[in-house]
Amino acid sequence: MKGFVFKRLMSALPVIPIVSVLIFLLIHAGGSDPARILAGDTATDAAVESLRQHLALDRPLSEQFLAWVGGLVQGDFGTSIFYQRPVSDIVMDRAGATISLALSVITLSVLIGVPAGAIAAMRLGERTDKAVTFLAAMGFSLPIFLVAYSLVYVVSLKLGWLPAQGYSPPGNGLWSFARSLMLPTLTLSIFYIALFARVSRATVSDMLKQDFVRTAAAKGASPRRILFVHAMRTSAVPVVTLIGTTFAALLGGVVVTESLFNIPGLGRLVTEAILKRDFPIIQGLVLMTSILYVLINLCIDLICAALDPRLSR
Repeated sequence: MKGFVFKRLMSALPVIPIVSVLIFLLIHAGGSDPARILAGDTATDAAVESLRQHLALDRPLSEQFLAWVGGLVQGDFGTSIFYQRPVSDIVMDRAGATISLALSVITLSVLIGVPAGAIAAMRLGERTDKAVTFLAAMGFSLPIFLVAYSLVYVVSLKLGWLPAQGYSPPGNGLWSFARSLMLPTLTLSIFYIALFARVSRATVSDMLKQDFVRTAAAKGASPRRILFVHAMRTSAVPVVTLIGTTFAALLGGVVVTESLFNIPGLGRLVTEAILKRDFPIIQGLVLMTSILYVLINLCIDLICAALDPRLSR
């Protein structure tokens, strides 16, 4: 196991420097000028040039890259051009909303999708299986914006049960915090419940065909024991992998949902930074997301190796 962990660490470490170079080059390849946007349309060329020098944007790209990497080594992701604040502080301010939304979506999707898929696998070809398969297909097919607008119209405007937009941090009260996340959580969960249900159904149905499951059934094990003790336990690896990758994707920024529900999260932050050509925020946020992906994938590999020791060989 120690050798497996060491190999995974050694394979993950080179990813960060490569990603850093690619991020910097791709962002600066567009030729956009943040100084021009910040100065405004009425600014003179001299004023724009002075601002460009002040922001150190007139320096060669190699010098800008080395300065950025030098800051990263010291834990400094740079300073926002427009907000004039450290990028790490801005990201921390916005991360809470996205993390809360991601956790709520993952929790709801796993609690509903995994059991639904497992039950469908136990009843292949029956009405339950057909119903789960149909609902999962519907969940995959519905666009997020259509789901969001439908929920807002019915739940918020017609029934008045939940707020249509906005985010209330936990400091304003747990009930207010929970109510502000319910609609965006439902919007995203419809897709991810369908995803978890389909993956769970496929993996559990494969496990039910294995010899050890047939042996357990022949020895008189109940269907519930076969499902939860034998089939689902051994099919946990793909589900755990899906949980990790889904969580990382959600943390990367659910742009559409955060925009529709006016949630000040990472998705809206990166959208605003792109529109304003705020290079330090884009670079810092994309790099943080890449590091997060690497760490989550490493954790997934370790958890899967613990669940199935054959993977660590």
